[in-house]
Amino acid sequence: MAKVVAIIPARAGSKGVENKNVRLLGGYPLLAWSIAACLKSVTIGRTIISTDSPDYATLAKKLGAEAPFLRPSELAGDNSSDGEFIHHALDWFAARSEEPDFLVHIRPTTPIRDPRLIDDAVHAFMEAPHATALRSVQMMPESAYKTFEITPGGQLKPVGSSSTALDNTNNARQQFPSTYQANGYVDVLSTAFIRKTGLIHGDKVMPFVTPSVVEIDTEEDFPHLEYQLTQSSAITQKLFN
Repeated sequence: MAKVVAIIPARAGSKGVENKNVRLLGGYPLLAWSIAACLKSVTIGRTIISTDSPDYATLAKKLGAEAPFLRPSELAGDNSSDGEFIHHALDWFAARSEEPDFLVHIRPTTPIRDPRLIDDAVHAFMEAPHATALRSVQMMPESAYKTFEITPGGQLKPVGSSSTALDNTNNARQQFPSTYQANGYVDVLSTAFIRKTGLIHGDKVMPFVTPSVVEIDTEEDFPHLEYQLTQSSAITQKLFN
């Protein structure tokens, strides 16, 4: 059977929301939501936390995950890329002859997940031999073709257009292509592809469309999610009972 490992990045230096990854949501640390979803998955064999914080590592272990290494501080800064911590984790596995076949990248800032969708994503990627990676996306409520940039001269112009004429952007949204945004629900990566190319996603990325979810980027996102949880206890029960 293919070896599938979940990797959850949880650095300690968040500036937008202080100590974001351990803030309580619905009575549980934010990190706990992603760990619980991975532990409930039937395809994931190991759940690994990549963190630069000994305190986060200790918490992760109490929550049932593994934290077998600390990420170097130079790979945990504001400008550090996903590729850096992915390669660091794979090198740690390789040094122990434990490299997985697939990495499931789970971001703690998207806490509300159904473990069954994680499994669906893993199976979908395994059955798509020509895909270089899988990324979860959700449909944008407004097509990106109806959004704007501001030119150096201070005028609005449609995104990606060389013209500043805006009248066509007033057309009905049904006349524009649907557009999608990555949402951090679940990404599935191929170790073989990463080792061959040095890239984590490549140019044949399989879309995995999920229901719309809230990512935590600001303080205001916490009360929004708290409200969602008061409206339905099903996901909390699924993950923590």
